[in-house]
Amino acid sequence: MDVVEASAEVIGAVEGYLAEWLGRRGLGSAAGTLGEAVSYGLLGGGKRVRPVLCVRCCEAVGGKVEDALPAAAAVELVHAFSLVHDDLPAMDDDAMRRGRPTLHVHAGEAMAILAGDAMQSLAFEVLVDGRADIGVDLVRELAGATTGMVVGQVYDTLGDVEGVAAGLSDRERLERVHRNKTGALLRAACRMGAISGGASEGEMDAVTRYAEAIGLMFQVVDDLLDVEATAESAGKATGKDAAAGKLTYPGVLGVAGSRAEVERLEAEAREAVAGLGPAAESLRAWCGWLARRER
Repeated sequence: MDVVEASAEVIGAVEGYLAEWLGRRGLGSAAGTLGEAVSYGLLGGGKRVRPVLCVRCCEAVGGKVEDALPAAAAVELVHAFSLVHDDLPAMDDDAMRRGRPTLHVHAGEAMAILAGDAMQSLAFEVLVDGRADIGVDLVRELAGATTGMVVGQVYDTLGDVEGVAAGLSDRERLERVHRNKTGALLRAACRMGAISGGASEGEMDAVTRYAEAIGLMFQVVDDLLDVEATAESAGKATGKDAAAGKLTYPGVLGVAGSRAEVERLEAEAREAVAGLGPAAESLRAWCGWLARRER
């Protein structure tokens, strides 16, 4: 059994929490309503990597699944918002996501933009509503990560508009993009899970180092899949980054060099949580799965 299958109960708990909370929020469920569009973009499948990592990091520092559900739900709302907006014609112009039409194809561009906006604000409502005791700390983490993710998207889509990367190598520029675009939210997911579980300073440091390594590793693997996977196996269009002239890890390091970087980052992540002992076994398992995922 792989880690996704082993996490089915956690995934179900997160999805149930989101569905129940959205139902209480009263945004509508009929076709053409904001609620239906949000649900389509949010609950339409996926591996739920970020919310599961949030829960597993909570457990790794002694917390329980239910302690992390508000944080996990909020992280997934922000992630879903980013995907909806990334797929828009003005951005990546993708027609398929998770093997079905993207939200702007399903509901129109205007509704997709508005649903993405709503998911971002709903994320912070979920946090404050669900964990008022530590809401400020969780909001601070998620807000910073969301801003970082948007900054990374600017770097990736519009280039170095500030001119501050002129002296950086291609590899340094690439890492700068993805520590923000992809890494920031993965880092926040793990740290928010640790906060939810009452992590000590040492435990938070271990979780943070783990998250930073897997966050960058996730993007290296993503770039490899864009080169090597078929659209059918990936569940979305492939080969688009090179066609668009974007910097990618295979483009900068080559395929073999990119695979070596994945191995290095996997080892770094495993070493980071070694001191957490058996409680972090699921984090080590997810690290291996992320390094060798096929979509």
